[in-house]
Amino acid sequence: MLLDGRSVLVTGGSAGIGQAIAIGAARQGANVAINYHGDDEGAEHTLDQVRQAGSKGIAVKGDVADPKTAEEFVSTATKALGGVDVFVSNAGICPFHAFLDMPQETVERTVQVNLLGAYYMVQAGARQMVEQGRGGSIIAVSSISALVGGEFQTHYTPTKAGVLSLMQSTAIALGKHQIRCNALLPGTIETDINRDDLSDPEKRKYMEARTPLGRLGEPEDLAGPAIFLASDMARYVTGAALLVDGGMYVNLQ
Repeated sequence: MLLDGRSVLVTGGSAGIGQAIAIGAARQGANVAINYHGDDEGAEHTLDQVRQAGSKGIAVKGDVADPKTAEEFVSTATKALGGVDVFVSNAGICPFHAFLDMPQETVERTVQVNLLGAYYMVQAGARQMVEQGRGGSIIAVSSISALVGGEFQTHYTPTKAGVLSLMQSTAIALGKHQIRCNALLPGTIETDINRDDLSDPEKRKYMEARTPLGRLGEPEDLAGPAIFLASDMARYVTGAALLVDGGMYVNLQ
């Protein structure tokens, strides 16, 4: 039970990677609070799984693009769970679109959710951890796209590079408070974000062939790495970027 008795907050916890991390944390003994935007059914499923693991779980609805959501999420979770030990900033969007006719509203919404949303959520979580005075772990879900480009992701890849950079800078800013900050960089993970893109059999076959492990990732593949970074097993790990991509990034030939 690597997270026994700890309070873990996860944004975007109603589906995909966030849901898998929330459930995985509960199975390691953590009490869990999730933030989610619109999927009530998905949020309830997460909470059901958290409670089946014997842990306490709450859900707080709100749009991470609104800075007030971060304050409300952390405040509500702190009251319900007794504090914040681990904060996982995961919420993100990626509406695929060509570069030359990219709508302004698509760019701005992606930046607001992926980068500014992460910034304000991490800041709120860090403030609570500093006030508590017992350290903590902050994990942000960046992406392999922080390191490589994507033809239909020109609005998305800069935000994920920004999230990676945010973890590097906060690791420096918060180290004196014994708060560790690290980034997870998933490769191609099958979630709602890319389900339409991967529905093309040829695209799917190509992505699988690019991955040395021979398959696309599943949300549960991120739970273990997140739990490691959240736990005392990673007590001297901060400012790190952990690729979870089946080897895709290094497969250049």
